[in-house]
Amino acid sequence: MAANIVWFEIPADNIERARKFYGALFGWKIKQFPGMADYWHIDTGGGDDTPDGGLMARKQPEQAITNYINVKSLTQSMAKLKKLGGKICMPRTAVPQMGYFAICQDTEKNTFALWEKNEKAK
Repeated sequence: MAANIVWFEIPADNIERARKFYGALFGWKIKQFPGMADYWHIDTGGGDDTPDGGLMARKQPEQAITNYINVKSLTQSMAKLKKLGGKICMPRTAVPQMGYFAICQDTEKNTFALWEKNEKAK
């Protein structure tokens, strides 16, 4: 299994301004995610092998774009990350019926997420 980017999240101070910007720049379709008042789905228009993403209100001033990287085992990848000097910022979290993620930081203080697909997640 390749460790590919499978999702990304863009934080924004002004959601409508960000929607207009990315829609005009890339032709992305950005619509509110069903059942989530503060989260919008970004349809990049690519095939199944092209990641889509989410647009959300910025939660902290330094919050940057987060890329979600597919891994075979979240537990094993988190252990390896720690051994290599990385940090777990948000522990294993379920996305019901989709999978699990953990927000991490590399040795250069860049934030990213590990993603394990699991349709039995709850």
